[in-house]
Amino acid sequence: MKVATLYNFHDIRIEDVPIPKIGPYDALIKTGACGICSGDVMTWYIEKKAPLVLGHEPAGQIVEMGSAIVTHHSLLSIDNRVFVHHHAPCMTCNYCKRSDYVQCQTWSDTRIIPGGISEYILIPDINLRHDTLLLPATVSYEDGTLIEPVGCVVKSLRRASIKKGDILLIIGLGVMGQMHVLLAREFGAGMVIGADKIRFRLNKAREFGADHVIDVSRENLTDRMRELSGGLMANIVVVGPNSIDAIKQGLQNVSRGGTVVLFTPARPHEILSLDPNDLYFKDISIVTTYSCGPNDTREALRLIRGGLVTADKLVTHRFAIKDTETAFRITAEAGESLKCLIVF
Repeated sequence: MKVATLYNFHDIRIEDVPIPKIGPYDALIKTGACGICSGDVMTWYIEKKAPLVLGHEPAGQIVEMGSAIVTHHSLLSIDNRVFVHHHAPCMTCNYCKRSDYVQCQTWSDTRIIPGGISEYILIPDINLRHDTLLLPATVSYEDGTLIEPVGCVVKSLRRASIKKGDILLIIGLGVMGQMHVLLAREFGAGMVIGADKIRFRLNKAREFGADHVIDVSRENLTDRMRELSGGLMANIVVVGPNSIDAIKQGLQNVSRGGTVVLFTPARPHEILSLDPNDLYFKDISIVTTYSCGPNDTREALRLIRGGLVTADKLVTHRFAIKDTETAFRITAEAGESLKCLIVF
């Protein structure tokens, strides 16, 4: 079978490797499609894992099941179309009992084999049990690839603790920012404002329901936010770009009593300096949101099935596996694109 292997940021190879041999509790899927994540193109983040088979947003069809699987996974069968999360929690540790699934050691240790951009993928027993979802007939493989990223946005908006009518500012309007725009009112936001410097993305945010967009290449973000909010600023700010400068912008544009959500990690060795009393006396909360768990992916599937988020809205580029490097480059350039998929 063919896989797309990253050796470094500038060396992605399409290779032939054996189809994985499943165990008695595992399953094998034939991949229908797999997304390329914005995290896949953060050089420092992805290269430390190299060499690796790219991709962790697959959807596909079960073509083989282990001999003991029927008694453990009665809802799954050959030919089922499924979404598969690349991590799965134990569901029994202290973190899992608190629904902090991404802190579970089992969650960190689990994976799909060999990766998402692969013609076939082995799904281990624990992934099958805890975060593999059947795709309804109305949900395509392309829609299925969005379940994991939409799950991350669901978790983000849950952690933001939006109150009905809140002003929400989304800094960065790549595909994850656009998903925040699409879901914001579902979680109670009253006014939705998007900020970016790419005209294509600003226009998309308007199309997806943003009340206002701010072109930060032409306008001062803080001045414009002050104008749009009547001096209040944003109750909730979601910071997408992976930089300390973006986080500082988030803190400059949040209201008293507001929340800044850090959606992406900063680059290594960057240090955020701030006055704790500024946070304290303004009652500002800084919230992190890393990946997503089984509760989030189930809600994501519900939202996708309802048509709120779909591949038709967000997928701008589709490629065969042989063109994975092109898809990778387009994602990294972050220009007139939102979501790139590898379609099998």
